Amino acid sequence: MITLISFLGPKGTFTHQAANMLSDDLIPYCTISAVMESVSNNETKYGVVPIENSIEGPVGETLDSLAHKFDLKICGELIIPINQNLIVNPGCSMEDIENIYSHAQAIAQCREFIRESKIRPHYAVSTANAAKSIIGDISKAAIGNVKAAELYDLEILKTNIQDTDNNETRFIVVSNDDHEPTGRDKTSIIFSIYEDRPGGLYNILGIFQKNNINLTKIESRPSRKGLGKYLFFVDFIGHKNEDLIKGIFEEIEDNTYFLKVLGSYPEF
Repeated sequence: MITLISFLGPKGTFTHQAANMLSDDLIPYCTISAVMESVSNNETKYGVVPIENSIEGPVGETLDSLAHKFDLKICGELIIPINQNLIVNPGCSMEDIENIYSHAQAIAQCREFIRESKIRPHYAVSTANAAKSIIGDISKAAIGNVKAAELYDLEILKTNIQDTDNNETRFIVVSNDDHEPTGRDKTSIIFSIYEDRPGGLYNILGIFQKNNINLTKIESRPSRKGLGKYLFFVDFIGHKNEDLIKGIFEEIEDNTYFLKVLGSYPEF
């Protein structure tokens, strides 16, 4: 049985590289929402989208889609190192390059290289589209991964041009189904606290502390209900089916007006 996986495309992006870790039966979609909709509508079994980068931070569209648009489950995570490369046409040298193209995050991750090289940066929809756009013009270069260069018969002139070496992106795998406990699980939730209760967030975090549950991430996003009103995304160690975690959920529900369990999945 073929299990089709959707991913944030096009082919040749880092999300494509991450999805390839799961399967070769892949189909690209042009937005994060489109990936999630394909899973929600059962067009695909799983979807792979980025959720955070170690340098540039959270991916807002992914968080907002999980919170407001889709009732999907996070059933897995993938973390890959982001090694940005200078992609050029065959025979191109540094002296030939006048303009460089890539996705906004890739440009941001390579600011120092671009500044020192005195090349004009330009934004593209994706790293793969940037690679495609430079074909046949030695005055143009792109920033992307090896897969993008291979896809368009281009060359890597310089490797690892990102400003820092600890550049990683975390991707999530979404599905309509929960993942069974494995014994090494992580759970993701979203909640929002009452506005008129001082120390509301502190009290919620205290529930995890008193139960000796390790939080691995906490992130806030605007709730879309006005300035100063936020949703909190929390990842922690444990599976939602454990009795201890169920008890924690009961306590959280007593102290919040909104709680959504996004899923439990094996820790990468």
